[in-house]
Amino acid sequence: MTLPRIALTVGDPAGIGPEIVGRAMADARVRAVCEPVAYGPPDPRAFRPGVLSAEAGRAAYDTIVRAVADARAGRVAAIVTAPVNKEAFALAGLPWRGHTDLLAHLTGTPRVAMMFYSRPLRVILATVHVALADVPALTTRDRIEDLIRLSAAEMPRFGYPAARLAVAGLNPHAGEHGVIGVEDDREIAPAVGACRAAGIDVRGPLPADTVFIRAMRGEFDAVIACYHDQGLVPIKLVAFGQAVNVTLGLPIVRTSVDHGTAFDIAGKGIADPGSLVEAVLLAARLIAPVP
Repeated sequence: MTLPRIALTVGDPAGIGPEIVGRAMADARVRAVCEPVAYGPPDPRAFRPGVLSAEAGRAAYDTIVRAVADARAGRVAAIVTAPVNKEAFALAGLPWRGHTDLLAHLTGTPRVAMMFYSRPLRVILATVHVALADVPALTTRDRIEDLIRLSAAEMPRFGYPAARLAVAGLNPHAGEHGVIGVEDDREIAPAVGACRAAGIDVRGPLPADTVFIRAMRGEFDAVIACYHDQGLVPIKLVAFGQAVNVTLGLPIVRTSVDHGTAFDIAGKGIADPGSLVEAVLLAARLIAPVP
């Protein structure tokens, strides 16, 4: 049987990416499901481990561009990315804050979303790398409704043909009917109502301090979180190192790790490749349609 070729990009070459890519490629579980192909700069030794630089940011960008081009041309069946560094991207003069918006740009995809997948919990983010002060203005009915529809369309790929979705409230206690903020009643509730009327199994806004527990107990298949830390704190608490970052909505399969470049341990030979291995295993599953 011919195994699919999956690209593993090293991300920022000054981070732990090169190390975990090398370890993941040698992992028997990875070799059992794919032919892994490493993508990185021509000379990774040109970058000092743990040192932030514009050159490393540009090298990470160039590597991603090459991998995406090969995926779109069918030369690889999926891409799995080690982490990039947002500061290095900025130093290199790149306008993107990370993989998600860059991949949307490279593939010409107008609507994408970041999902973190793990066995105990799945979380989808309505906003990602934006300041917390900007989140309320971005939590609009249109944004939430589009995300619910995208999530419902994408979840069957993960084995949930009629996914039960929950939307976490933006404010404490989901706003207490306007007593603690107006966004939940004014923006989120109408979006949920419109999607329910369209036949999507979604509930919300629900208090964020309990909705993730309810999902882990089996009441929901995925939770839509309004902002980065609202969603990532619970999933990293229960599945750090095993969770996988997936970009929903792309015309290619892309998965990634649930952590950053870890400059503090880069080059020390102690980085854990576990999340990258899980990302490869999930990418291999997503290549073939769920029966």
